[in-house]
Amino acid sequence: MNSIADGAVIIQSTQESVPSIPCWFGEVALMAAYLCQHGMLTKISERVRFARRPFGQYEVIDFVAVLFGYALSGERTLELFYERLQPFAVPFMALFGRDHLPARSTLSRFLAALTREPIEALRTLFLEDLLEQRADFEQYLCGLTDRTGKLWKVFDIDGTREAARQRALPEREDQPAAQRRLDEVCAAGYTGRKFFFVNEHCFCICFC
Repeated sequence: MNSIADGAVIIQSTQESVPSIPCWFGEVALMAAYLCQHGMLTKISERVRFARRPFGQYEVIDFVAVLFGYALSGERTLELFYERLQPFAVPFMALFGRDHLPARSTLSRFLAALTREPIEALRTLFLEDLLEQRADFEQYLCGLTDRTGKLWKVFDIDGTREAARQRALPEREDQPAAQRRLDEVCAAGYTGRKFFFVNEHCFCICFC
């Protein structure tokens, strides 16, 4: 280690590789603190149930924590998110009061077996929290006003065109029909020479 000292400034350098904290880690910490302060983490653990055999040592809150972090990180893929998160897995899960980070394969099995009931329970839980924080929420009009004074409500689904790479699936008589998870979230777009499926941008506008 080399050290340079000049008055109040001390500079140290070392050849040891130390991973840098992800830029989105602070935002995740802030959101986790808010959820903990309002008791949302406890409510998720108690009210969001998954009628399936347990995933080893993991509970629903473990997977919710990972998905929250992935959504806030802005990483393009779950693989990249896990690569950046891995050196800080323990403090990340500690933000949500948990001990172990689920592996990517475990998260994949959880999402594949997920049913609508826990999703609706989680949505209802956050809606109730929103209405508790703002009792007058329904009194405020939201939208865009055009030059004629008319109020429009715009629902923008996604403005990003994202290629979804899919592997070739075997087609044999002794195997069940192949089903792709992306069929429900991707629409066929311009594929060029890559033969990918591409998400299409779409939006809905209605009068208020």
